Amino acid sequence: MSRMNRRTFITNSAMGIGAMALTSLLGLPQAQASASNMLGGGILKKPHVTPRAKRVVFLFQSGGPSQFETFDYKPFLQKHHGEDLPDSVRKGQRLTGMSASQSQLPMVGTPYGFNQYGESGAWVSDLLPYTAEIADDLCIVKSLHTDQINHDPALTFFQTGHQLPGRPSIGSWLQYGLGSENDNLPAFIVLVSNNAPRDQPLYARLWGNGFLPSRHQGVQFRASADPVLYLNDPQGYHRSDREQMLHALKEVNLAQMEQVGDASIQDRIKQYEMAFRMQLSVPEVRDMSDEPDSIFEMYGEDSRQPGTYAANCLLARRLLEKDVRFVQLYHQGWDNHGNLPSSIERQCKDTDQASAALVKDLKQRGLLEDTLVIWGGEFGRTNYSQGKLTATNFGRDHHPRCFTMWMAGGGVKPGISYGTTDPFGYNIVENPVHVHDFQATLLHIMGIDHERLTYEYQGRRFRLTDVSGHVVNDILT
Repeated sequence: MSRMNRRTFITNSAMGIGAMALTSLLGLPQAQASASNMLGGGILKKPHVTPRAKRVVFLFQSGGPSQFETFDYKPFLQKHHGEDLPDSVRKGQRLTGMSASQSQLPMVGTPYGFNQYGESGAWVSDLLPYTAEIADDLCIVKSLHTDQINHDPALTFFQTGHQLPGRPSIGSWLQYGLGSENDNLPAFIVLVSNNAPRDQPLYARLWGNGFLPSRHQGVQFRASADPVLYLNDPQGYHRSDREQMLHALKEVNLAQMEQVGDASIQDRIKQYEMAFRMQLSVPEVRDMSDEPDSIFEMYGEDSRQPGTYAANCLLARRLLEKDVRFVQLYHQGWDNHGNLPSSIERQCKDTDQASAALVKDLKQRGLLEDTLVIWGGEFGRTNYSQGKLTATNFGRDHHPRCFTMWMAGGGVKPGISYGTTDPFGYNIVENPVHVHDFQATLLHIMGIDHERLTYEYQGRRFRLTDVSGHVVNDILT
């Protein structure tokens, strides 16, 4: 029997001890990082509460749609069009640098008509005729508010629960908690419209995993021939070659994991295996040849053009049919600081028909009852004009104090409007819903208690809603 001296012991054990220490410092406890074979591969053994929905599709309108031109009808502004916003209404609230220099803040009534639709009598703008058709399916929340007044922190806050980068996104939290119901596709998929103005940038960190294990990050599908980068085999390789290569790589990675104790290696193994399976599943789900003409007509002519908002809505439905847990669509171009009439008309034309078609399509397939559909942006717009107000043109600045979103499907009451803003459309007077309240409600609908789904990182337990948030029970079925 060989003797082990001090030097040999330190040499042989350093990697294991060092790896455990490094794992601890990085906030990746081995037990937590590797506990993935629970509910659908998620960390939870069972839901905290009875789920109302199985999947989510979030139609994110990046830039901040104007509530005054869409859902929050304010005839008071029509009567006082052009008058200066009273200080008693503003109450010294913060303005952006773009409005702070204005000597006056002239209020603007919308140039578009509004009508009530359905048995619910929901007010919807003439810019959204297709959305008006599904008014009785919608839960329209008019009292959202956020802490952030500029795009990047507001986008980051809405998607991750914090204004600074580095936190996990909503889809990552859902995948971490609930795992996946499809072994051949990612649980969290992102689609970005290629027919939208690029007024505000989108960053991959908005669908990133933050400090969660890397397998929980969102996977972006592109409109090109290669929807996922590096997914296809190089020229001259066959699928059997890739399979043998992955098998050999897995053995090497497992040996390394056994030696150093780094649980993130297991995440990489799973990602390689998922990429291999996606070589077949992704082309299949993106092949629209089996869709009848009636479906393309429902979503609009743009749905035949890959990467457009309409095509992405149709692709989202196909992904939801495959039990993808969370599908996130981004459509830019809603940042209407100037020339609002022409820009918002284009935005509504590009998104209205397809958004409504997605709800109708899910409903006719029996999927809406357990799918949550969400439409909205990071904040709203001001009731006053940014810059000069003319007879034919105006713009609206950022407004975080109140804005509108709608939801439909599993978990929310259909045909209701929730929350009220004052006649000026500047402040909330009834049933405020903070962004953290919205996030807590979304998780609750999916069966998760937002206070109990946490992850320990750098000595603190983090959650999507940070240190606040309440479930909005009044809008739930």
